[in-house]
Amino acid sequence: MKKRILGASGLEVTALGLGCMRMSFSDKPTDKQEMIQFLHQSLDMGVTFFDTAEVYGPFTNEELLGEAFSAVDKSKLVIATKFGFKHRPGFGPSPSVGFDSRPEQIKRVAEASLKRLGVECIDLFYQHRVDPNVPIEDVAGAVKDLIQEGKVKHFGLSEANAETIRRAHAVQPVTALQSEYSIWWREIEAEILPTCEKLGIGLVPYSPLGRGFLTGTITKETTYDKSDLRSHNPRFTPEAIDANQVVIDLLRRIGRQYEATSAQVALAWLLAQKPWIVPIPGSRNIARLSENMAAADLNLSAEDLLALDTAMANIEVVGNRY
Repeated sequence: MKKRILGASGLEVTALGLGCMRMSFSDKPTDKQEMIQFLHQSLDMGVTFFDTAEVYGPFTNEELLGEAFSAVDKSKLVIATKFGFKHRPGFGPSPSVGFDSRPEQIKRVAEASLKRLGVECIDLFYQHRVDPNVPIEDVAGAVKDLIQEGKVKHFGLSEANAETIRRAHAVQPVTALQSEYSIWWREIEAEILPTCEKLGIGLVPYSPLGRGFLTGTITKETTYDKSDLRSHNPRFTPEAIDANQVVIDLLRRIGRQYEATSAQVALAWLLAQKPWIVPIPGSRNIARLSENMAAADLNLSAEDLLALDTAMANIEVVGNRY
């Protein structure tokens, strides 16, 4: 697979990474051995950039990657994980419990993540969500200490605003920002993308396929298990799905010119925005992964990119993203 550099950091990753959350978190149960086999297949297909977090499970997603890659040369991988949620005794971290990015907690999480992942150094360590109770300078300083100790290579932020990014970057250079970004959710373009470009920070979009909607496989008859986040997402009501079908029709129309799927067009559009953008679509299916990977070789023409932007500017996406 083609490679990209995340901003000015020099961190080289595959043009598309793999979001691993759904392999063990917030969805129908998966078979661990099947997921280990899938991770091995993804390596064979050229993916080397993997995204996880301690809160996924909690802990089980990191453990899955650690077991799957136990015999793999770690120098050939880039594994990103995250800290930032409060730990409830006996249950681990949870967004519902609250934030915890105190420096001492960051360092405890790093030690535990190193063990679960089976690595000597975390390639990319994100603050999962900004903690309003801890100055971002303290967070950046804690990660800077971990970098100096050789336990972390790169610092990342997730869902941070432009001011927070600038303040953190002044203490410890931020390698990557993780944020939702796709052809139908583009709010970061106003302030956050220009900030990343100015500071040399890469962007790692999660949900680049709109939580699966942009694949074109979801209809108003699609149902979700209650553990699936989409079961209570405003964009996945039957009414919203029906109204937003116009987006899929647009992607398919462009795709027919390239013999490409709607998902491939959506990912190719994203890759065309900046050379330092690296999406991490989630997948647990080798056919879907193969489809996504092919988007890295899909070069949409300037005319088609303009047509997509012009059409989307006149489409009102129905439903909030959460």
